[in-house]
Amino acid sequence: MNLLKRLISHSAALATAAGLALSASGAAAQANYPTKPVRIIAPFPAGSGPDANARELAAELTRILGQSFYVENRPGASNIIGTEVAAKAANDGYSLYIGTTSSLSVLPHLYGKLPFNAERDFAPISLMGVLNTGLIAHPGVQARDAKELITELKARPDSVSVATQGIGSYSHLSAVWFNNAAGVKSNLVPYNSQSPYADLLAGQVQLMYDGMPAAATSVQAGKLKLLGITGKERHPSFPNVPTFAEQGLPDYTPIAWQGLLAPAGTPTAILEKLSAAMAKACQSQELAKKWRDYGGELRCNTPAEFTAFINADRAMWGKVIRAAGVKLD
Repeated sequence: MNLLKRLISHSAALATAAGLALSASGAAAQANYPTKPVRIIAPFPAGSGPDANARELAAELTRILGQSFYVENRPGASNIIGTEVAAKAANDGYSLYIGTTSSLSVLPHLYGKLPFNAERDFAPISLMGVLNTGLIAHPGVQARDAKELITELKARPDSVSVATQGIGSYSHLSAVWFNNAAGVKSNLVPYNSQSPYADLLAGQVQLMYDGMPAAATSVQAGKLKLLGITGKERHPSFPNVPTFAEQGLPDYTPIAWQGLLAPAGTPTAILEKLSAAMAKACQSQELAKKWRDYGGELRCNTPAEFTAFINADRAMWGKVIRAAGVKLD
Protein backbone atom coordinates (compact mmCIF):
# COMPACT_ATOMS: atom_id res chain seq x y z
CA MET A 1 0.00 0.00 0.00
CA ASN A 2 2.82 2.36 0.91
CA LEU A 3 4.51 1.50 -2.39
CA LEU A 4 1.28 2.31 -4.27
CA LYS A 5 1.02 5.66 -2.49
CA ARG A 6 4.62 6.46 -3.34
CA LEU A 7 4.01 5.61 -7.02
CA ILE A 8 0.88 7.80 -7.12
CA SER A 9 2.72 10.64 -5.41
CA HIS A 10 5.65 10.32 -7.83
CA SER A 11 3.30 10.30 -10.84
CA ALA A 12 1.51 13.39 -9.54
CA ALA A 13 4.82 15.19 -9.08
CA LEU A 14 5.87 14.32 -12.63
CA ALA A 15 2.55 15.55 -13.98
CA THR A 16 2.88 18.80 -12.05
CA ALA A 17 6.43 19.29 -13.29
CA ALA A 18 5.34 18.59 -16.86
CA GLY A 19 2.47 21.05 -16.50
CA LEU A 20 4.78 23.73 -15.15
CA ALA A 21 7.21 23.10 -17.99
CA LEU A 22 4.44 23.43 -20.56
CA SER A 23 3.19 26.57 -18.84
CA ALA A 24 6.67 28.08 -18.86
CA SER A 25 7.09 27.10 -22.49
CA GLY A 26 3.74 28.72 -23.37
CA ALA A 27 4.64 31.89 -21.48
CA ALA A 28 7.96 32.09 -23.29
CA ALA A 29 6.26 31.60 -26.65
CA GLN A 30 3.86 34.43 -25.88
CA ALA A 31 6.68 36.69 -24.71
CA ASN A 32 8.62 36.03 -27.93
CA TYR A 33 5.53 36.43 -30.17
CA PRO A 34 5.55 36.53 -33.12
CA THR A 35 8.14 33.96 -34.16
CA LYS A 36 6.65 33.18 -37.58
CA PRO A 37 4.52 34.94 -40.21
CA VAL A 38 1.06 36.09 -39.13
CA ARG A 39 -1.88 36.00 -41.52
CA ILE A 40 -4.61 38.62 -41.39
CA ILE A 41 -7.85 37.24 -42.80
CA ALA A 42 -9.77 39.83 -44.80
CA PRO A 43 -13.39 39.05 -45.78
CA PHE A 44 -13.30 41.40 -48.77
CA PRO A 45 -11.74 41.20 -52.26
CA ALA A 46 -8.12 41.94 -53.08
CA GLY A 47 -7.76 45.38 -54.61
CA SER A 48 -10.75 46.87 -52.80
CA GLY A 49 -10.49 49.95 -50.59
CA PRO A 50 -10.71 47.99 -47.33
CA ASP A 51 -8.06 45.60 -48.68
CA ALA A 52 -5.66 48.50 -49.30
CA ASN A 53 -6.16 49.65 -45.70
CA ALA A 54 -5.53 46.13 -44.41
CA ARG A 55 -2.30 45.79 -46.41
CA GLU A 56 -1.02 49.14 -45.17
CA LEU A 57 -1.71 48.00 -41.62
CA ALA A 58 0.05 44.67 -42.24
CA ALA A 59 3.12 46.58 -43.44
CA GLU A 60 3.11 48.71 -40.27
CA LEU A 61 2.81 45.66 -38.00
CA THR A 62 5.63 43.96 -39.91
CA ARG A 63 7.83 47.02 -39.32
CA ILE A 64 6.92 47.33 -35.63
CA LEU A 65 7.07 43.66 -34.60
CA GLY A 66 9.84 42.51 -36.94
CA GLN A 67 7.91 39.55 -38.33
CA SER A 68 5.90 39.23 -41.53
CA PHE A 69 2.20 40.08 -41.35
CA TYR A 70 0.31 39.33 -44.57
CA VAL A 71 -3.28 39.66 -45.79
CA GLU A 72 -5.23 36.58 -46.89
CA ASN A 73 -8.39 37.56 -48.77
CA ARG A 74 -11.45 35.36 -48.21
CA PRO A 75 -14.26 37.32 -49.90
CA GLY A 76 -17.78 36.20 -50.64
CA ALA A 77 -21.34 35.99 -49.33
CA SER A 78 -21.37 39.55 -47.98
CA ASN A 79 -18.28 38.97 -45.79
CA ILE A 80 -19.70 35.78 -44.27
CA ILE A 81 -17.12 33.41 -45.78
CA GLY A 82 -14.03 35.20 -44.50
CA THR A 83 -15.59 35.93 -41.13
CA GLU A 84 -16.40 32.24 -40.62
CA VAL A 85 -12.83 31.26 -41.56
CA ALA A 86 -11.47 33.73 -39.00
CA ALA A 87 -13.90 32.64 -36.28
CA LYS A 88 -12.79 29.01 -36.65
CA ALA A 89 -9.05 29.72 -36.98
CA ALA A 90 -6.53 28.63 -34.34
CA ASN A 91 -6.39 31.05 -31.40
CA ASP A 92 -2.60 31.10 -31.17
CA GLY A 93 -2.08 34.65 -32.42
CA TYR A 94 -0.99 33.61 -35.92
CA SER A 95 -4.42 34.09 -37.49
CA LEU A 96 -5.96 37.56 -37.11
CA TYR A 97 -8.99 39.17 -38.72
CA ILE A 98 -9.99 42.54 -40.15
CA GLY A 99 -13.52 43.18 -38.92
CA THR A 100 -15.82 45.79 -40.44
CA THR A 101 -19.14 47.49 -39.80
CA SER A 102 -20.84 45.12 -42.21
CA SER A 103 -19.39 41.88 -40.87
CA LEU A 104 -19.71 42.44 -37.11
CA SER A 105 -22.35 45.15 -36.65
CA VAL A 106 -24.79 44.67 -39.54
CA LEU A 107 -24.81 40.98 -40.51
CA PRO A 108 -26.00 39.69 -37.09
CA HIS A 109 -29.22 41.71 -37.53
CA LEU A 110 -29.84 40.73 -41.15
CA TYR A 111 -29.55 36.97 -40.72
CA GLY A 112 -31.25 34.82 -38.12
CA LYS A 113 -28.53 32.19 -38.43
CA LEU A 114 -24.84 32.70 -39.23
CA PRO A 115 -21.91 30.24 -39.15
CA PHE A 116 -20.25 32.41 -36.50
CA ASN A 117 -21.21 34.47 -33.47
CA ALA A 118 -20.06 38.05 -33.96
CA GLU A 119 -19.95 38.71 -30.22
CA ARG A 120 -18.51 35.48 -28.81
CA ASP A 121 -16.16 34.21 -31.53
CA PHE A 122 -13.74 37.15 -31.60
CA ALA A 123 -11.35 38.94 -29.27
CA PRO A 124 -11.12 42.63 -30.25
CA ILE A 125 -7.59 44.06 -30.37
CA SER A 126 -7.91 47.61 -31.67
CA LEU A 127 -9.92 49.81 -33.92
CA MET A 128 -7.98 50.70 -37.04
CA GLY A 129 -9.95 53.65 -38.34
CA VAL A 130 -13.36 55.06 -39.17
CA LEU A 131 -14.67 56.24 -42.54
CA ASN A 132 -17.20 59.03 -42.61
CA THR A 133 -20.33 58.53 -44.70
CA GLY A 134 -21.25 61.08 -47.31
CA LEU A 135 -24.39 62.03 -49.18
CA ILE A 136 -22.81 61.93 -52.65
CA ALA A 137 -24.59 63.55 -55.59
CA HIS A 138 -24.23 64.00 -59.32
CA PRO A 139 -23.41 67.66 -60.09
CA GLY A 140 -26.74 67.97 -61.89
CA VAL A 141 -28.65 67.67 -58.60
CA GLN A 142 -30.01 71.13 -57.79
CA ALA A 143 -29.84 70.81 -54.00
CA ARG A 144 -26.68 72.36 -52.56
CA ASP A 145 -26.82 70.43 -49.29
CA ALA A 146 -28.81 67.80 -47.42
CA LYS A 147 -31.17 70.40 -46.01
CA GLU A 148 -32.23 71.55 -49.49
CA LEU A 149 -32.55 67.92 -50.61
CA ILE A 150 -34.91 67.19 -47.72
CA THR A 151 -37.06 70.18 -48.69
CA GLU A 152 -37.22 68.93 -52.27
CA LEU A 153 -38.08 65.35 -51.27
CA LYS A 154 -40.83 66.52 -48.94
CA ALA A 155 -42.34 68.49 -51.80
CA ARG A 156 -41.77 65.73 -54.37
CA PRO A 157 -41.36 62.26 -52.79
CA ASP A 158 -39.38 59.73 -54.86
CA SER A 159 -38.20 62.49 -57.19
CA VAL A 160 -34.57 61.42 -57.03
CA SER A 161 -32.99 57.99 -57.57
CA VAL A 162 -30.52 56.70 -55.00
CA ALA A 163 -28.01 53.99 -55.92
CA THR A 164 -27.37 51.23 -53.39
CA GLN A 165 -25.10 48.19 -53.51
CA GLY A 166 -27.98 45.80 -52.84
CA ILE A 167 -30.56 45.16 -50.14
CA GLY A 168 -28.92 45.08 -46.72
CA SER A 169 -25.70 46.69 -47.95
CA TYR A 170 -24.10 49.56 -46.05
CA SER A 171 -25.19 52.06 -48.73
CA HIS A 172 -28.77 50.73 -48.71
CA LEU A 173 -29.13 50.84 -44.93
CA SER A 174 -27.55 54.31 -44.77
CA ALA A 175 -30.08 55.53 -47.35
CA VAL A 176 -33.02 53.99 -45.49
CA TRP A 177 -31.73 55.49 -42.22
CA PHE A 178 -31.53 58.94 -43.84
CA ASN A 179 -35.06 58.69 -45.22
CA ASN A 180 -36.44 57.68 -41.83
CA ALA A 181 -34.48 60.34 -39.94
CA ALA A 182 -35.51 63.10 -42.36
CA GLY A 183 -39.06 61.85 -42.93
CA VAL A 184 -38.68 61.63 -46.72
CA LYS A 185 -38.98 59.09 -49.52
CA SER A 186 -36.56 58.47 -52.39
CA ASN A 187 -36.33 55.91 -55.17
CA LEU A 188 -33.75 53.30 -54.07
CA VAL A 189 -32.04 51.48 -56.94
CA PRO A 190 -30.15 48.27 -55.97
CA TYR A 191 -27.06 47.43 -58.03
CA ASN A 192 -26.08 44.18 -56.29
CA SER A 193 -23.03 42.73 -58.12
CA GLN A 194 -21.86 45.86 -59.94
CA SER A 195 -20.60 49.20 -58.68
CA PRO A 196 -23.07 52.05 -59.15
CA TYR A 197 -20.39 54.74 -59.39
CA ALA A 198 -20.19 54.71 -63.21
CA ASP A 199 -23.93 55.39 -63.40
CA LEU A 200 -23.68 58.02 -60.67
CA LEU A 201 -20.91 59.82 -62.56
CA ALA A 202 -23.01 59.61 -65.74
CA GLY A 203 -26.10 60.98 -64.01
CA GLN A 204 -28.22 57.86 -64.55
CA VAL A 205 -28.77 57.84 -60.79
CA GLN A 206 -28.60 61.05 -58.77
CA LEU A 207 -27.48 60.14 -55.26
CA MET A 208 -25.65 57.60 -53.14
CA TYR A 209 -24.92 57.25 -49.42
CA ASP A 210 -21.54 55.62 -48.90
CA GLY A 211 -18.23 55.66 -47.04
CA MET A 212 -16.10 58.42 -48.53
CA PRO A 213 -13.06 56.50 -49.94
CA ALA A 214 -14.83 55.40 -53.13
CA ALA A 215 -16.00 58.93 -53.95
CA ALA A 216 -13.34 61.20 -52.44
CA THR A 217 -11.25 61.60 -55.59
CA SER A 218 -14.29 62.34 -57.77
CA VAL A 219 -15.63 64.83 -55.24
CA GLN A 220 -12.30 66.63 -55.02
CA ALA A 221 -12.13 66.74 -58.84
CA GLY A 222 -15.64 68.23 -59.06
CA LYS A 223 -17.07 65.20 -60.87
CA LEU A 224 -19.38 64.52 -57.92
CA LYS A 225 -20.52 66.75 -55.10
CA LEU A 226 -21.03 66.21 -51.40
CA LEU A 227 -24.25 67.40 -49.76
CA GLY A 228 -23.42 66.28 -46.22
CA ILE A 229 -21.03 64.16 -44.20
CA THR A 230 -21.10 62.36 -40.86
CA GLY A 231 -18.91 63.42 -37.95
CA LYS A 232 -19.08 65.65 -34.89
CA GLU A 233 -17.09 68.29 -36.76
CA ARG A 234 -16.46 69.10 -40.41
CA HIS A 235 -13.92 66.82 -42.00
CA PRO A 236 -10.53 68.47 -42.71
CA SER A 237 -10.51 67.11 -46.27
CA PHE A 238 -13.97 68.58 -46.96
CA PRO A 239 -14.08 71.75 -44.83
CA ASN A 240 -16.84 73.39 -46.90
CA VAL A 241 -19.24 70.47 -46.49
CA PRO A 242 -21.61 70.77 -43.50
CA THR A 243 -22.12 67.77 -41.24
CA PHE A 244 -25.54 66.16 -41.03
CA ALA A 245 -25.76 67.39 -37.44
CA GLU A 246 -25.34 70.97 -38.68
CA GLN A 247 -28.21 70.35 -41.07
CA GLY A 248 -30.70 69.24 -38.45
CA LEU A 249 -29.97 65.49 -38.37
CA PRO A 250 -27.88 64.97 -35.21
CA ASP A 251 -28.97 61.34 -34.89
CA TYR A 252 -27.97 60.37 -38.42
CA THR A 253 -24.52 58.96 -37.66
CA PRO A 254 -23.54 56.04 -39.91
CA ILE A 255 -19.81 55.41 -40.07
CA ALA A 256 -17.89 52.56 -41.63
CA TRP A 257 -15.04 51.16 -39.56
CA GLN A 258 -12.26 48.60 -39.78
CA GLY A 259 -10.46 46.99 -36.88
CA LEU A 260 -8.14 44.16 -35.91
CA LEU A 261 -9.46 41.13 -34.01
CA ALA A 262 -8.31 37.62 -33.13
CA PRO A 263 -10.23 34.37 -32.63
CA ALA A 264 -11.72 34.11 -29.14
CA GLY A 265 -9.38 32.46 -26.65
CA THR A 266 -6.21 34.03 -28.04
CA PRO A 267 -3.86 34.55 -25.04
CA THR A 268 -4.21 37.92 -23.35
CA ALA A 269 -0.47 38.56 -23.53
CA ILE A 270 -0.60 38.29 -27.33
CA LEU A 271 -3.65 40.54 -27.57
CA GLU A 272 -1.91 43.15 -25.43
CA LYS A 273 1.25 42.98 -27.53
CA LEU A 274 -0.77 43.45 -30.71
CA SER A 275 -2.74 46.29 -29.16
CA ALA A 276 0.49 48.07 -28.25
CA ALA A 277 1.74 47.57 -31.82
CA MET A 278 -1.50 49.02 -33.16
CA ALA A 279 -1.03 52.08 -30.95
CA LYS A 280 2.41 52.59 -32.53
CA ALA A 281 0.98 52.07 -36.02
CA CYS A 282 -1.53 54.85 -35.35
CA GLN A 283 1.36 57.24 -34.75
CA SER A 284 2.30 56.97 -38.42
CA GLN A 285 1.78 60.40 -39.98
CA GLU A 286 1.85 58.88 -43.46
CA LEU A 287 -0.90 56.41 -42.62
CA ALA A 288 -2.96 59.09 -40.86
CA LYS A 289 -2.74 61.32 -43.95
CA LYS A 290 -3.95 58.51 -46.23
CA TRP A 291 -7.02 57.93 -44.09
CA ARG A 292 -7.67 61.67 -43.78
CA ASP A 293 -7.33 62.29 -47.55
CA TYR A 294 -10.20 59.97 -48.41
CA GLY A 295 -12.57 61.13 -45.70
CA GLY A 296 -11.58 58.90 -42.81
CA GLU A 297 -9.69 59.01 -39.56
CA LEU A 298 -6.95 56.68 -38.39
CA ARG A 299 -7.97 55.76 -34.86
CA CYS A 300 -6.71 53.04 -32.50
CA ASN A 301 -7.87 52.04 -29.01
CA THR A 302 -7.50 49.33 -26.36
CA PRO A 303 -9.18 45.89 -26.51
CA ALA A 304 -11.71 46.99 -23.87
CA GLU A 305 -12.45 50.24 -25.71
CA PHE A 306 -12.78 48.45 -29.03
CA THR A 307 -15.15 45.89 -27.50
CA ALA A 308 -17.37 48.68 -26.18
CA PHE A 309 -17.20 50.46 -29.55
CA ILE A 310 -18.35 47.37 -31.48
CA ASN A 311 -21.15 46.64 -29.01
CA ALA A 312 -22.47 50.21 -29.28
CA ASP A 313 -22.21 50.19 -33.08
CA ARG A 314 -23.95 46.81 -33.34
CA ALA A 315 -26.80 48.04 -31.12
CA MET A 316 -27.15 51.21 -33.21
CA TRP A 317 -27.39 49.31 -36.49
CA GLY A 318 -29.83 46.90 -34.89
CA LYS A 319 -32.25 49.78 -34.29
CA VAL A 320 -31.82 51.02 -37.86
CA ILE A 321 -32.39 47.58 -39.39
CA ARG A 322 -35.42 46.81 -37.22
CA ALA A 323 -36.94 50.19 -38.16
CA ALA A 324 -36.29 49.44 -41.83
CA GLY A 325 -37.79 45.96 -41.53
CA VAL A 326 -34.91 44.40 -43.51
CA LYS A 327 -34.26 40.65 -43.19
CA LEU A 328 -32.23 38.48 -45.57
CA ASP A 329 -33.29 34.99 -44.48
